[in-house]
Amino acid sequence: MYKVAYFPGCSLSSTAKEYGMSTELVCKDLGIELVEIPDWICCGATSAHITSELMAIALPARNLLQAEKQNLPICSPCSACFSRLKLADIDLKRNAQLRADVAEVMGEEYKGTIEVLHLWQVIQKYGDLRTEKVKKELKGLRVASYYGCLLTRPPEVCPNERIEDPQFLDNLVSSLGASPVKWSYKTECCGAAFSLTKTDIVYRLSGEILKGAREADADCIMVACPLCHSNLDARQEEMGLDFSIPVLYFTQLIGLAFSFGYSEMGLRKHFVQAKGLLNSKGLL
Repeated sequence: MYKVAYFPGCSLSSTAKEYGMSTELVCKDLGIELVEIPDWICCGATSAHITSELMAIALPARNLLQAEKQNLPICSPCSACFSRLKLADIDLKRNAQLRADVAEVMGEEYKGTIEVLHLWQVIQKYGDLRTEKVKKELKGLRVASYYGCLLTRPPEVCPNERIEDPQFLDNLVSSLGASPVKWSYKTECCGAAFSLTKTDIVYRLSGEILKGAREADADCIMVACPLCHSNLDARQEEMGLDFSIPVLYFTQLIGLAFSFGYSEMGLRKHFVQAKGLLNSKGLL
């Protein structure tokens, strides 16, 4: 059993509960123990970094410190949370004055001794995702892997030789028996945190992504971030599109391959339901 300090973040206990449900199911089946960080606090995404540099580092630093006390690598399923945690870890290691300022705020100093990982990295590196784990191959399902802004950028946070055309989520899709589609929008921005303040930007950017997946003949879009899921799933009806396409978390696709049920993974919580699609493919 591999243990990680688990930082669910604000979304997985509110608007993205289904991501949390499927994460816990899949990780348990893969032999990954999620040890939730005690008294974790918001990491500051998406507003702290435009409010105060010190706050933007101190908020995630407190969660890093708690994980360090547990002597465990820290893991977040949310790409925005992961980015803030990793950036804080990097900045604190290379800036002694900032480290001292943050230590004064927290009353303790973060030593920078732990690894900061996104959930997909934990599953890729430590999950027992062998062929025999896949009880039901997702054959016939064409999946558009959507990475968004924060799984490949910035390079110091996400070192990747293929920034514009990453493959790690596509490889995951293939390992589950599904077919990753080739498309041009896998790392385009969905509008992120403008969902409530500048919805016209979200409609335009997310609409192009949805159309791109449709043009690539994808059956569904797979994401690894609650913000991306919210923009691509909840806003479809408001965009005036002449089609709809289900948007699933990567943990939900893993869960389907592991034969978990539609409801226990929270798929009913999505605005665009995938039940018809999955039944037509014989996957439920």
